[in-house]
Amino acid sequence: MTATLIWILVALVAIGVYLSWTAGRLDRLHARMDAARAALDAQLLRRASVAQELATSGVLDPAASIVLYEAAHAARQAEEEQREVAESELSQALRAVFEDPAQVEAVRDAPGGEEAARELAEAVRRVPMARRFHNDAVGAARRLREHRKVRWFRLAGHAPFPLAFEMDDEPPAALVERVS
Repeated sequence: MTATLIWILVALVAIGVYLSWTAGRLDRLHARMDAARAALDAQLLRRASVAQELATSGVLDPAASIVLYEAAHAARQAEEEQREVAESELSQALRAVFEDPAQVEAVRDAPGGEEAARELAEAVRRVPMARRFHNDAVGAARRLREHRKVRWFRLAGHAPFPLAFEMDDEPPAALVERVS
């Protein structure tokens, strides 16, 4: 009888250690996801700020400036629920403004335009990478949270279910190709 109780106790301790390890892993995944979201937010803010600065610099024609400024402003001011849509609209505005290589050349030829074009190209290149890192972290956390052991023992606690950030992040080809 004593040997049976010892084996039961050993099994319970092993299960407890395994569940504790799983909960720690889930916590690390949530921390990684939060860090990736902060990096994504920083890249989105940088892209919108550079686009807004370029729109107000006077190197673009008035119509392009207005389109770019309004999209960048909307992206910076968007509530969390509307953020994906606003960021997608900024991507579309950037592609519309910089679809013509002549527009990119006009920006580059303006005083300070070379650096502005380079900075915007870097910003639009970094957004897809940051979004991919964030969505990869979300996917890993989701896969672990879908395991029965995590659901049955409520190892995720009260953390909200992770959501991917889906947006149109295709950069304007003329800008990225020319500045590369």
